[in-house]
Amino acid sequence: SCVLLSAKKSGCFKINSCKCIMKDGSGVINLKAMGDANGFLGYLKPLSAENMSVNAEILLSFSPCQPFSQPEDLAGMDCNNVAACLVVRYKRRDSLLRFTHYGRHEGNEFHYNDTLEMLSVSYFGELKAHTLHVFYDTKLRSEEPLQIWVESPCACPNACAVEELGLGTIFLIVLSVSAAAYFILGSCALRPFRSNSGVQISPEHSVWCMICYLCTERRPTGRHCTDMTH
Repeated sequence: SCVLLSAKKSGCFKINSCKCIMKDGSGVINLKAMGDANGFLGYLKPLSAENMSVNAEILLSFSPCQPFSQPEDLAGMDCNNVAACLVVRYKRRDSLLRFTHYGRHEGNEFHYNDTLEMLSVSYFGELKAHTLHVFYDTKLRSEEPLQIWVESPCACPNACAVEELGLGTIFLIVLSVSAAAYFILGSCALRPFRSNSGVQISPEHSVWCMICYLCTERRPTGRHCTDMTH
């Protein structure tokens, strides 16, 4: 189990729909670390329910961070860009399917219980009954209707690292690409020449024509490039 430092501030402040930061400064809980390669905590997972016909099968898909749609090729269905989708399949009705979504990522709420060391996240739908409560814990507890219990060490702050592109990484990528483009274009568009002050580098004559052509969006007629080297 994770041990939190005692502090006056308690709870987890929501950063975005996927992660929150502990108010006592102990770290960040990222739900992305709990999903699979496609971001799902469960995809078409069979569920059991009371008072359900034996000819019906209940399947649940839940993605804590990435919105998804079911079925993917039919836009406008109830499960469109949702966090959780419940599918009821009737075996003796030509495999009739019924899709019901149980919340979206927008407007979800984070609550952390310091005593139980448990994070709960609520996803809300258009109907009050279509609300999903997900409890992330380091210990497994009994299930209740319309609730998902997730046992994972990633429920502890900073327990699981997730590789994400931060601003520093993006800056280094842009810098590397710019440097590579500079040297490649420089080797093609610049030529060295010798002058009284030594060896200098100047753009090729065609470069100036190309710049003028791009600016005027038409090829110049009756004009020739002049030597602009000194």
